[in-house]
Amino acid sequence: MNVQDALAAAEKAVADDKLTASALENLKVWLTESRYADYADSICQHVADGKWQKLDDVFWTIIPFGTGGRRGTMYEFGSNAINERTIGESAQGLADYTKNNREGDGELACAIAYDTRHRSVEFSKLCAEIMVAAGFKVYYLEGHRSTPELSFLVRYKSCSCGIMVTASHNPPSDNAVKAYWSTGGQLLPPHDKGVIEKVMSVDKIERVPFDEAVTDGRIETCQDEVDEAYISAVVKLATDGPRDLKVVYSPLHGVGATAVVPVLERAGFKDVEVYGPHAEPSGDFPNVPGHVSNPERPVVFDAIVEHCKEVGADLAVASDPDCDRIGCSAPLTTAKDSEWNILTGNQIGALMADYCLEVRQKAGTLTPEHFNIITLVTTQLTKRIGDSYGVKTVDNLLVGFKWIAGAIDAGGPEKYILGTEESYGYMAGTHVRDKDGGVAALLLCELAAKLKAEGKTLHEKLEDLFWQHGAHAERTVSVMMPGSEGMDRMKEVMASFRSDPPAEIAGNEVAQVRDYLSGTVTTPGKAGKPLEGPTGDLIIIDLKLEGNYIAIRPSGTEPKIKLYMFAWEPAEQLANMELTLGQLEERLDGFERDLRAFAGV
Repeated sequence: MNVQDALAAAEKAVADDKLTASALENLKVWLTESRYADYADSICQHVADGKWQKLDDVFWTIIPFGTGGRRGTMYEFGSNAINERTIGESAQGLADYTKNNREGDGELACAIAYDTRHRSVEFSKLCAEIMVAAGFKVYYLEGHRSTPELSFLVRYKSCSCGIMVTASHNPPSDNAVKAYWSTGGQLLPPHDKGVIEKVMSVDKIERVPFDEAVTDGRIETCQDEVDEAYISAVVKLATDGPRDLKVVYSPLHGVGATAVVPVLERAGFKDVEVYGPHAEPSGDFPNVPGHVSNPERPVVFDAIVEHCKEVGADLAVASDPDCDRIGCSAPLTTAKDSEWNILTGNQIGALMADYCLEVRQKAGTLTPEHFNIITLVTTQLTKRIGDSYGVKTVDNLLVGFKWIAGAIDAGGPEKYILGTEESYGYMAGTHVRDKDGGVAALLLCELAAKLKAEGKTLHEKLEDLFWQHGAHAERTVSVMMPGSEGMDRMKEVMASFRSDPPAEIAGNEVAQVRDYLSGTVTTPGKAGKPLEGPTGDLIIIDLKLEGNYIAIRPSGTEPKIKLYMFAWEPAEQLANMELTLGQLEERLDGFERDLRAFAGV
């Protein structure tokens, strides 16, 4: 089948409702423009074979940059797929923008690293070839490494930008590129939009053969040097204290053994066991339930915890495939036969915040100018903890760790303590500008060892915080909405919350609705008023029941709507903690039920 016949067949497929109109428009571009000529034969064959669903999947939109870069399902061609062309456009667009907008007159350089996913090595070398052809010196981490080490490399080598090839916790079918600026953080305005404009206008992709560039020094492999520098930078954050802790650690088939393990060992934790079934670096994530290596999923810890009980471990820790996030499970009490349970991202972040503040307070180095950072969908327990220590909490930020990174520099790195977000991301220190699984594991293990020496567990410490600051319960629900129909449905759901929000949720009256896209706050029955804060596609519904609220937003990296629910009971109202926590969970059940009904999901 030639191109003209393929186009005619595609137009007929649209008329027959086998292909969306938007997919046809993008398919036409790939079949008729010379920059996509290498893919024409394969696309025509798909048309000839009648693979309309696949063609719709890979062409119905142009894969965007979101909160975590350009991420999606890998396929050999397509504007809505990760492939050699879309990865190449991403690198070329980043190169073109950076050359004209970089800060300073130093070396034009790019840092590049990759994780254990399928085609990550190939894509990282492609990016390196493109950056070299654009005139960049490339500092390349050969062998899979963590995202925080890439962020560190950008700063360590004073690079103009950086590229990490990873799809984080997505399924094995996916891959992605995360783009970094010279700060070591992901792209912030105006650079994010500037790079996107360049990416979307890329015509020709220039490359220099990888091996040739290594030979002549334009690509410098520097993993040994950078490994040592990164580990040293993390361990500088260690605090003297107990180290009697048996840890079972899982990299979930990702890169974490290159970061978490050496950090913990050098910091004095000698009893760290890498969980064998998850130790192999593999893009298939073969021994993880559902093959989804996400430490947010409680099921990930089931087998690890059983092993912990067998070997008498004190703590189970797991990192996602690129090791920028961690989760954990711990015994409820110090009894040998204690049940175990996970801690949520919000709970881990609050525990870390309290620990970091306590350490500084005891050292006499804490001042009112020090600050923590959270996002608008992170638990307010962290802010209440900060208030009790007399420090500030920057909390008026959109979802995405790039905003936390930007707030560090805006507030002054010398006074920064900890940044946390609900999705299991944490960062301390100033060596990186992205969430760091190595640092998080260090802080968590230090705290767990300290508590063990005091005869407590992480769960018991969390309950102490609840008695002091009120009982907090949070829940995040993700509603998948794939494909072109899903995108339309996401827009409809967000529009309904904006135009006609519910008057009550689970029997609780709505006090106000904060719309961060329009920049307005609306009280039922009254006209909207200006809302102070960032601009983004986020809605927060505050209930009249103090401290209880719901946030709704579309994901920036996956086709889904995310519902964040927050329940709180003030400390002065507490009498029976177990009973109160059960009541809060029931309240969250009601929130979820009514929100799903309202949104039709």
